[in-house]
Amino acid sequence: MRRVVVSTVRLLEFLQGGGHFWVYMQYVHALRRLGCEVLLLDSFTWSSEAPGEDRLAQFRERLVRYGVADVAIVAAADERVPAGVEELLESADLLLNFNYQLDPALVSRARRSALVDIDPGLLQIWISQGLISPAPHDVYFTTGETVGTCASRVPDCGMCWVRIRPPVALELWPCVYEPSAEAFTAVSTWWGERDYVGDACNYYDNTKRTAFFRFVELPRLTEQRLELALFLADTDGEDRSMLEQHGWRVRHSEEVAGSPERYRSYIQRSRGEFGWAKASCARLQNAWVSDRSVCYLASGKPVVVQHTGPSAFLPDDEGMFRVHTPGEAARALDAVNADYARHCRAARCLAEQHFDANAVVREMLEVAL
Repeated sequence: MRRVVVSTVRLLEFLQGGGHFWVYMQYVHALRRLGCEVLLLDSFTWSSEAPGEDRLAQFRERLVRYGVADVAIVAAADERVPAGVEELLESADLLLNFNYQLDPALVSRARRSALVDIDPGLLQIWISQGLISPAPHDVYFTTGETVGTCASRVPDCGMCWVRIRPPVALELWPCVYEPSAEAFTAVSTWWGERDYVGDACNYYDNTKRTAFFRFVELPRLTEQRLELALFLADTDGEDRSMLEQHGWRVRHSEEVAGSPERYRSYIQRSRGEFGWAKASCARLQNAWVSDRSVCYLASGKPVVVQHTGPSAFLPDDEGMFRVHTPGEAARALDAVNADYARHCRAARCLAEQHFDANAVVREMLEVAL
């Protein structure tokens, strides 16, 4: 049996992020189905205090529910290496590393190592500007369709990038057809780390908050109910009021998607997704598709999302509509509702054809090992 250590970021630290948990569990579930023993190495990025026992117990219980062995080792922000981590990595056939800043001394312990880029375009910019210096890995995966291609606007940073697609575990995300579902929804952060990107002559705000204003008028162009589940701060009351005045229903994401189960249930109760991208995706034309969108697709929920560049496989008219303007989004919502059952079937078909976690992860193992 192959032993794979999956190095995650902020799972323990951000327990209230149900969607954040699923980003990694799609890979973990597929690895287990493919016969691998999976262990977890989670890393803090913000907190400096060690987690309490209650929080650790909740974290481990959550992992056990999703089939992760109870060897879940947390690396604290002070960069001390907890006992047993080096030995764990030395026993690994593969380190599947989502932590761009994992200590090179730890990365080198594994027999084989693969970095997984889930911030396509941004990671390469951070590397080229010296903000991040990832350890050398044997393989570099990216979810960016255009990263490493000759026509890409994204620097390759001298690395050979192997392109993959964001996976979804179809067994855990069944199709749920509910024609009476009312709202197209979105689950999103509002702010984020490293909010400004670019170079010294051209920095720009890259938060989901600022990118959203492009579509703020959408409720006034359609009769379709629209709902946002946002991770809001206590100081975001004015923003929330503004959104509601424009016709958006606003929920706090922690209330409706604060655990893996609530996140999945919220998506499966939705009529579909309306999604938008950070400014960097449109500028870099990375053909980005979010890990959230593939969960909607697997659930048989059509998605109307912001266009992020030409794609070799993403459609613009069946199951998934990629739009540039609020007017295009409104017309796409009307098109979905005009033949809802067909677009639901097409959504699930897209997930099965292009984002099946078993197929994605099998290919990753073949390349990495």
